[in-house]
Amino acid sequence: MTDQPSNQPRPTMKPWIEAIHAYVPGKSKGSDGRELIKLSANENPFGCSAKAIAALEDIANPALYPDPDSTALREAIGEAHGIDPARIVCGAGSGELLHGAVQAFAGAGDEVLCARYSFSLYPLLAAKVGAQVVYADDDDHAPDVGALLAAVTPRTRVVLLDNPNNPVGTWLAREEVEQLHAGLPRDVLLVIDHAYAEYLAPGMDDGGLALAATQENVLVTRTFSKAFGLAGERIGWATGTPELVSALNRLRGAFNVTAAGQRAALAAMSDPAFVERSRDENIAARALLEREIQALGNYGLRSKPSEANFVLVLFEGALSAEAALHALAEGGYAVRHLPGQGLPHALRITIGTAQQMSEIAAILRQAAEAA
Repeated sequence: MTDQPSNQPRPTMKPWIEAIHAYVPGKSKGSDGRELIKLSANENPFGCSAKAIAALEDIANPALYPDPDSTALREAIGEAHGIDPARIVCGAGSGELLHGAVQAFAGAGDEVLCARYSFSLYPLLAAKVGAQVVYADDDDHAPDVGALLAAVTPRTRVVLLDNPNNPVGTWLAREEVEQLHAGLPRDVLLVIDHAYAEYLAPGMDDGGLALAATQENVLVTRTFSKAFGLAGERIGWATGTPELVSALNRLRGAFNVTAAGQRAALAAMSDPAFVERSRDENIAARALLEREIQALGNYGLRSKPSEANFVLVLFEGALSAEAALHALAEGGYAVRHLPGQGLPHALRITIGTAQQMSEIAAILRQAAEAA
């Protein structure tokens, strides 16, 4: 067989696909190949529930396809949150469902709106369907409801709101989320991404699930990847009106959630103590890191208040984010540098144990003093 001549026709990518830059995951190795403590991907440092581990080890027949509708899992989610299971759809992580939401309601010539600093997947979702991503102005890096509403145009089809926000970690309260929804045209879909909702302190509720239960243009997505510690199994879910759920069911993959993933998620839901411990340990260790960063304010370091399992540290003095990144790698830690998201002056640090946060603070102090 000979090679095809270079002047012959060949398959051509759509221009909006060719323009996509593939998602870049957080690093876990140093430049010398050393394995680092990975605090770059917002994974749960405590792993997952022992019940979930047991469920993963107990797969009766992996030769059979899983339940295509994740029936038992949807029923458990519905019982936990007071939602009709018919209004729940499960996905291969919340990413599949976010993609479905954008794919169903936006296309070439349309706009997908989000805050300037948002989950890095959002612009990819828009690009995959030929839509244009539009970034609303930020309020000192945080999402701003007024700016989001001001950025809405007749071409806006979907608004993506991660709450808590990634990578900044800030959170919009119920009043602000309701203000955002009330200001949107009824034919614009508001997607509220609750990836980090389980890390919120008890009593904190942005009202997203309540809106999804009553409003025809609100979809809420959640994931088992963060506080539940099942990132490797890729399990997410979404809820909204029957029409919105129907749209996602049309687009999601067949047999999209593995049998192991469904069993693990069910088991994880039966162990709320694990999630509560993860939340409480995260709140304590996050507060420790935030205090240490505040103490380095004279060196130009600061962080935004976070409600997630990470802290965004801004470097506005002699010590640059890139230099701090190298210092942390030398000290054995991988964190996330985000120049591709317009944050060359920042590092996103996943919250680990209290000891790890103390060690990171000590490394940053030493680097700041030497800069």
